[in-house]
Amino acid sequence: MNVQEHRQRLGELLLAAQKLSARDLERALSAQQEMGGMLGRVLVRLGLVSEPDVAQAVAQQLGIPLASTQDLADPVVDVDGLQPGFLRTHAVCPLRLEVGELHVAMAVPQDAFVLKALHLATGRVIRPWMALESDIEKALAEPVEEAPEDDGFSGGADGGEFVEHLKDLASEAPVIRLVNTIIGRVTDLRASDIHLEPFDDGLHVRYRVDGVIHHGELVPPRLSAAVSSRVKLLAHLDIAERRLPQDGRIKIRVKGRELDLRVSTAPTVHGESVVMRVLDRASVRLNLDTMGFAPDTLARFNDLLTRPHGILLVTGPTGSGKTTTLYAALSKIDAEANKIITVEDPVEYQLEGINQIQVHPQINLTFANALRSILRQDPDIIMIGEMRDGETAQIAVQSALTGHLVLSTLHTNTAAGAITRMQDMGVESYLITSSVNAVLAQRLVRTLCSHCRQPYAPGEQLREHTGLARFMEPDQPIYRAVGCEQCRQSGYRGRTGIHELLLLDEPMRRAVIDGKDANSLHTLAAQHGMLSLYEDGLRKVAAGVTSLDELARVTQDQSDA
Repeated sequence: MNVQEHRQRLGELLLAAQKLSARDLERALSAQQEMGGMLGRVLVRLGLVSEPDVAQAVAQQLGIPLASTQDLADPVVDVDGLQPGFLRTHAVCPLRLEVGELHVAMAVPQDAFVLKALHLATGRVIRPWMALESDIEKALAEPVEEAPEDDGFSGGADGGEFVEHLKDLASEAPVIRLVNTIIGRVTDLRASDIHLEPFDDGLHVRYRVDGVIHHGELVPPRLSAAVSSRVKLLAHLDIAERRLPQDGRIKIRVKGRELDLRVSTAPTVHGESVVMRVLDRASVRLNLDTMGFAPDTLARFNDLLTRPHGILLVTGPTGSGKTTTLYAALSKIDAEANKIITVEDPVEYQLEGINQIQVHPQINLTFANALRSILRQDPDIIMIGEMRDGETAQIAVQSALTGHLVLSTLHTNTAAGAITRMQDMGVESYLITSSVNAVLAQRLVRTLCSHCRQPYAPGEQLREHTGLARFMEPDQPIYRAVGCEQCRQSGYRGRTGIHELLLLDEPMRRAVIDGKDANSLHTLAAQHGMLSLYEDGLRKVAAGVTSLDELARVTQDQSDA
């Protein structure tokens, strides 16, 4: 059997088992020609197939048993003539001795050189088993003493040695596999963030799913620093610097999907806390029609996007989908007929036909400096990732007044709060009224799982107390969350938006000039037909999209605006 036939057969077995697509196999074979090595390893390295799937296919191909972790759990058999160094180097673990035979677990059981060496060293017939390299390493590992505690401030030779030690640990197969597993769970859980939080008892792994934090694995204390270092290495961060926050990015392929992870580290008393924000290009919906807008709100918002100049603000707390809404708005605008430039920190998704600028404060490329330069680029539409300071707000206002449509975000709880926030930033009221067209406040609510949601009739008292009566028929049921296998017992699957759209019409402009506060502006907008976030949410409760409990959880901060 020549090598190419062997490679092809492994690929065919994985194709037949539906572990791999034909296109991915072609990519792997061409990558193998460049990288060299065995096809199975190339497939695992590219993230196209999991290590256990490859091991199963190889065992099937060679007609040998597949060793489980249970098979490798017993103490390693001591065999005369076999040195521990040789076993570790070639990933071989003796399983049992029989008359004239030695059963061994091997990461590469088709390696004729190793099989011959084992036979010559022991004088026995070698019976190979297929096993995961990581499982063999674990079985052969000697007990490791925990690394002494380090406060992150050690310098000199010891500090350097500790960093080298961390690099070594972070490059070991168990740590690499653990980090890959942690990141890999993102696709199963549909998580938006991974949190690695160090405490006394180890590294707590938590996942944010549909806006709610869920507990995951607990990494033992001896591996905590290695796991954090592995993530930092992947994100091209300085692993020696553990006293200052750092930001980076990881591009990785997980279960056949390209994932982009935005990495942020921060020092805590127990070590470095790491957060990975998942920017999954495959799941992002850049379509305003599918983002939960009520038809009347969407019509008004689309109308605002056609205006030739002015500021359109999207507000809400972190993680409320503001940037996604702006991206969806930009993708709706004809990029061929308009020159569109964005200034972002960071650029989360790359949009076709749109000039996107990444802010770099280290080289003094701030929002304000970038904005000044792009006005000379003659844009029609400008998107500012976030209005963070007075200087940026002032330039945005000037841009709107000189004939540009400006889209931006602000961290405020309500739409009316954005007006007072701009005043706090030092923008004069008359400039706000002449430049701002509208403010859209938004939140994300979890949508009820369609498989297990349960209808019930709200009593008259509940309908009146919550305000539901305004949006539904008297005998109409609403739904509550239950929980099933489809939604991992949470009762919810996915999220949708709720919105309030405040238009700066003539009465609103007069109120701003008169110096009215956010509550007064909100009341005035409601009198002129604006539905609040809570009221828009009630429409979704009445429609069976979400529950009253979820709406209360998400909108409880409105009164604090």
